[in-house]
Parts: sequence; C-alpha cells; structure tokens
Amino acid sequence: MDYLARALEAVAAWREAAGPMPTHPALTPDPARFEAAFAEFSERMATSYPFHHPRYAGQMLKPPHPVAIAAYTAAMHVNANNHALDGGPATSALEVEVVRDLAKMFGFPDDALGHLTSSGTIANLEALWVARELHPGKGVAFGTNAHYTHSRMCAVLGIEGVATDDFEAAARSGRVGTIVVTAGTTGLGTVDAVEEAVKLRDVYGVRIHVDAAYGGFFTLLDELVPVASFRAIADADSVVVDPHKHGLQPYGCGAVLFRDPSVGRLYKHDSPYTYFTSGDLHLGEISLECSRAGAAAAALWLTLRSLDLAPILSAGVRAARAWADLLRESDDLRLHVEPQLDIVSYFPNRARASEIDAESERILNAGMTDPDPIFLSTLRIDAADFAAAHPDIELDTDGVRVLRSVLMKPEHEPHVPWLHERVTSISRR
Repeated sequence: MDYLARALEAVAAWREAAGPMPTHPALTPDPARFEAAFAEFSERMATSYPFHHPRYAGQMLKPPHPVAIAAYTAAMHVNANNHALDGGPATSALEVEVVRDLAKMFGFPDDALGHLTSSGTIANLEALWVARELHPGKGVAFGTNAHYTHSRMCAVLGIEGVATDDFEAAARSGRVGTIVVTAGTTGLGTVDAVEEAVKLRDVYGVRIHVDAAYGGFFTLLDELVPVASFRAIADADSVVVDPHKHGLQPYGCGAVLFRDPSVGRLYKHDSPYTYFTSGDLHLGEISLECSRAGAAAAALWLTLRSLDLAPILSAGVRAARAWADLLRESDDLRLHVEPQLDIVSYFPNRARASEIDAESERILNAGMTDPDPIFLSTLRIDAADFAAAHPDIELDTDGVRVLRSVLMKPEHEPHVPWLHERVTSISRR
C-alpha cells in the first residue's frame, strides 16, 4: 500500500474543508536553487548507514514503520502542538488514547497519569523530578548498568545519584528516596529484577521507577523474556518507555507514566495566554516540556491500531538466541553473555583481553569497509565484569571492547546465519 499517498490525500481533504486559500510568492523556492540543494541533500543522505537493512546490526537504529511515517507526514502538515488543546485538539485526544494504551500494556490503572515526551532522557528527567519533589533531600539509586541519563539528570536536579547493585542497602541507608531499575539496558539488553525491587517500597518506603526506555514493549510477550520482571512493572510508581525504539516510531517519541495521578499537582502552573479554549486538562499542565509535536502522537496512535508489536519483538529475541547458539559452537567467536532480549554480545576468540579489544575494533572497521559490508558496534566491558564472565582469559587491560549487535528488526531473524558467517569470515583475516 502507498501509505504516503494516503497521507497526502487526507491532507488535501483537510485543507479543502477550510475553503480557498491564496498562496504567497515568498513561499515558493527558486526552482534552480531548490534542484541544486536537493541534489546535494540526496547525495549527502546517501552516506548514511543502511539502518533499514539486516546487514546493519549495530546500534539500536532503524527507520520507523511506513504506517508511522504516513501518519507523521500527514499530521506534520497541520503541525499541531500538543502543549495545549488550542494548538492540537485532535492530536491531544490521540495522545490521551495512546498513553492509556501504554498504561494498559504495563498494567497501570486506568487513571494513571502520563504523556509523550521528546525522548527517554526527558521522560526520565520528569520521573526523577517528581521523585525529588516527593522525597525532598533524598537521593536516587540506580544500577551500575543503568543508562548514564540517571547520573546526568540527578546532577541537573541537584540531588545525589548513587550507582550501586545493592538496592536494599541503598534503601536501608535512609539517604535514598527512589530506586531506579532498568527493564532492558542499552548495553547488553539485560533486565533487572523488578519484582524484587518493588518489595523494597513496602519495607523502606522508597519509590520505584522503572527505566523501560529500551525494553518496555517486551512487556507484550508472554514468553522468551524475563516475564516476571516485566509483569512487576505494574507495581512500580513510574515507568518510561521509548516508542521510537521498539514502537516503530520516528525520533523523538518517549513516554512517562505515573501510577498515582495525584502527582499531577506537582506540575501545576499558569499560562494566561495558553489554556483558554477548554476546561479539560491540557497536556502542557502535566508536562515539563512546553511545545511538543502532535505528529508524534498521531504516528504512534495509527501504528498501535494498525500493527501487533508482539510478533515483531519475538522475532528479535529469537534472532539473538539463534546467533547465541551459533556462537557457542564457533571456534572463532565467543558469546559474552546470554541475551535476554534482542541484543547479542560476542568477541573474537583470543587468549588475552588486549588482543580481544584490538580485534574487536579491527572487525568493526573491516566490516563497514568490506565490499559485502556488515555494520556492528562495540561495547566496553569493565575488567572485573569481564574477568568474572571469562576467568580463562588473561586480563591485561582495565577494560575490554566486545562486539555488540542489536537485532531489533524482524528481518534480522532469517539473516542470522549470514550475519554470523560474515563476522566469522572477517575475524579470520
């Protein structure tokens, strides 16, 4: 289906309904100038990595689904601003509906408070800001494997950030008011034991925030993943998720949700020229951000009503497990850790950590420049963690880069044998 054609048809109908509108010559670019600029634009964009193709198995990057592109394109012609109902009456309603969908996905109550954000970073900032307001003077504890967002946001908020893997000790200390657990780290895709963390709230009175920016949509699966941890998100106080990762959306589309809607009082503010066409709650009244693209809500709404995400997510998990199986049988490559989601990590089979580090870099670069290219990424593992996982390897460095592949496109699943063969071939050179 030509989704973009459908989008443009919808735009034409919307505009026609408003009646004739004169054009202005200042808005028409000079044809020659445009052609020259577009030619250069097209040429420069062609230097991008092939994020759409299975041969790209590096970072967590892929184009949005064509359905999302069509909805975003159509809504972008309106350029709605979901800060206030005045700026985006239609797309604000769509946002309310998709937030309700996300709340249901996580097992949050129907009246849970939430909204879309421009990124997972901003979503986490809001969650930690609310935590600070509810536990003034207390810090935030997060795992040593957590995203660097949390350390940075604690600095922005002026609160103590504690990196630890002993959440109970942090909660017992009395210094910490909030525990951040990660449902899908961006390095290895590992899932913290959310079900254990939520017990700490009843014992110590701490808040539990789940950073599910990467892994949140895996809550839709009933197998293949750590189901108990994902189910326990329903008992957390807040959660963030990034639809621009596994929700098939364009950048920037994050989301933050709070189990208790009364935290909305913390956002209370006044804008004498903004909230005037409706007495209903404006999304800007429960958001730290002001202007936000209504097109993001439109794209996510249409995507969630057009596609089932679970089969797409399952394909990525199966792909990671299939590659892990091949790595276990390989003489040239070794599996680093068992994949829990759709990220697989591995390294060249060498005796010393320094050799592994150097070879990982060589394979990364050689793969990208090969006539039949493959695009990977690397991840630096702390020496102690690497030694614990691989005690037979001589540790002669303070850290080791391993290879890392994010198999978040369902097209990766049938290409796993090819991916493994390409990396193996390059490793033997």
